[in-house]
Amino acid sequence: MLTKEQIVRAAVEVLDAEGVNGLNMRRLGTHLGSAASAMYHHVKSKDKLVVLAADHVFGEILLPDAARAGWREAAASLARGAYAMVVRHFWLIPAMSTHLIYGPNKARFDEQSLTVYESAGFTEGEADQAAATVLMFVIGAAQGEAAQAAWRARLRRSGADHDKEIREVTAEVFEIARAFPRLRARIGSATPSPPGDPFEFGLQTVLAGLESRLSPRHHDQGQSF
Repeated sequence: MLTKEQIVRAAVEVLDAEGVNGLNMRRLGTHLGSAASAMYHHVKSKDKLVVLAADHVFGEILLPDAARAGWREAAASLARGAYAMVVRHFWLIPAMSTHLIYGPNKARFDEQSLTVYESAGFTEGEADQAAATVLMFVIGAAQGEAAQAAWRARLRRSGADHDKEIREVTAEVFEIARAFPRLRARIGSATPSPPGDPFEFGLQTVLAGLESRLSPRHHDQGQSF
């Protein structure tokens, strides 16, 4: 007898392999070795299953202790965990554009995010904005890798020649870039990319900006970080 948990976990596996467009009850039943009708006993629709799967993967994010780590490191830890989770599950970004993602794991993540920013000294409204700003950065930063993973999943579903498609697209991208001087210079440059992780650079820049909004308030109160 299948359980709801087994169905949701299997849905995540199918989504990871084939994306939202590759998920349906028949495909899921095949993956589980069960009839599609058995899925409907626990989950009423594909849309509901996508929401359950999305909430499930939010549970993968470890929640830091802001009191021990300090608010900024706790915020960074949450952001890193969310970024890694989104990259692992590329389908989450398109799912978030068509589904309202909610559930206990998403609520748990949101609650901890607000706790971290309120512990820093932000008001309730400011904490809402700070948490939303960092999450928007995380989703934007993960977009590139998620898009590539979604493209590869589409190629697998269509049966296209993966290597040939990559060569053709890469050649087309380079040809377009050659019309623009700065892009052209980077294509042929032997100079290595700037050191460091672009995600970490952006994350620390965002958090520094948030911290700067607190600084005047704490200086006025005779406090410092």
